[in-house]
Amino acid sequence: MYKYKHVTTVDADIDSTFKWFEHEGSFRRLMPPWEVAEEVRADETLNVGSQRVFRFPMGPLKMTWVAEHTAYNPPHHFADKMVKGPFWHWTHNHNLSEVDGKTEVIDDVTYQVPFGALGNLADTVLGGMLVKSRLSRMFKARELRLQRDLERHSHFSHLPRKKILVAGSSGMIGTQLVAFLDTGGHDVWRLVRRTLNPGANEIRWDPDNGDFDPNLLSGFDVIIHLGGEPIGEKRWNDKRKQMIRDSRVKSTKLLTDAIVSLDKKPESFILASAIGWYGDRGNEELTETSEIGQGFLPDVCREWESAASAAEEAGVRTIFLRTGIVLAATGGALGKMLLPFKMGAGGPMAGGKQWMSWISLDDQIYAMNHLMMEGSSKGVYNVTAPYPVRQRRFAKLLGKVLRRPAFIPLPKFAIKLMFGEMGERLTLDSQRVLPDRLLAEGYKFVHENLDDGLRDSLGMWK
Repeated sequence: MYKYKHVTTVDADIDSTFKWFEHEGSFRRLMPPWEVAEEVRADETLNVGSQRVFRFPMGPLKMTWVAEHTAYNPPHHFADKMVKGPFWHWTHNHNLSEVDGKTEVIDDVTYQVPFGALGNLADTVLGGMLVKSRLSRMFKARELRLQRDLERHSHFSHLPRKKILVAGSSGMIGTQLVAFLDTGGHDVWRLVRRTLNPGANEIRWDPDNGDFDPNLLSGFDVIIHLGGEPIGEKRWNDKRKQMIRDSRVKSTKLLTDAIVSLDKKPESFILASAIGWYGDRGNEELTETSEIGQGFLPDVCREWESAASAAEEAGVRTIFLRTGIVLAATGGALGKMLLPFKMGAGGPMAGGKQWMSWISLDDQIYAMNHLMMEGSSKGVYNVTAPYPVRQRRFAKLLGKVLRRPAFIPLPKFAIKLMFGEMGERLTLDSQRVLPDRLLAEGYKFVHENLDDGLRDSLGMWK
């Protein structure tokens, strides 16, 4: 048997810390940001016998992990064991204690690598690094998420909790947003297109066919719309462009019309837009007051935001999130870059002079929470880090973090040949976007600099 111990100190009392763990969303928030994990089922409590089931890739296969809680003594202790998964044995004890208003969380893990004596021999030959190095990265990520989440929740702990409906909750941003809001004690519901899961906080709609009962929005304090057909998944043609536009504009108008029709309207409506609004602008510094650009993406963003204007005119506090490149190892632009960069094939694109405006996934979530909870926040916000970088700088830093060379150029004609208009717009357009309004409201970024953001996203800390 092997043992592993990790100690985390958080600036919060023991009751608040333990309650964070009790929320279903804590499991998703504690998952390392580079792990592609699919949550299959999660019981709503930590009571003895409750289970959490998830799948994660292991080479070409998917491994199922079933964790069952075996001890529950709030606010000091809970424990779980693996009843199905990659280890021959795994038990995890969480012990909490409070001193002078701060809480110490001690994770004690006892595990046995698979294949018995052969597994022990392999781990010994590798100096114990095969499993322990992965555990160290995982628990470091858990430590940072726990500390940050509790700190961000504390900023608004004096305000009433909200009932929130999220459209686009299954996407890269939506999954983490729902989990974070849940750990903050909010009553979070999902607006979904699929068949409803029995007993889940879900409401069904069919925006493609305009099918939605406005009365289902009654009682919600906040409506958040993150949905839309991914813009970087496939080459663009006329049909694909129409899908990208319609998935955003039609669904937004359907929600907006429903909000306007209510006698008691929600206090706020938060709409995901994008820095695509600004188009290709070279070296120009772009703030929320900058004019719209030209081209397909600016046109989509204009119609997208206009579709929500009726809610704003009806007196609902409406927030437009012009989001940049979100750093996430499991998806989005960074997720697509990782394989070629890990193979040493990354580098500047078409010279690399174009500006890239980025934001870490945690800052994306925390900024949205800030705007939701600050009652005076309304209108357009650039949701990007304060220091955008040129693409060649982005490539150099990513290669440095991954410990790989990043000097192989990709010429413009190759990008156009491989990806068409979609590749040109998403990789070659230059957008130097600044988050003036977030900074003016006092929002403090977790990751101001790209090096820190990349290292945290990939678990490659110095």
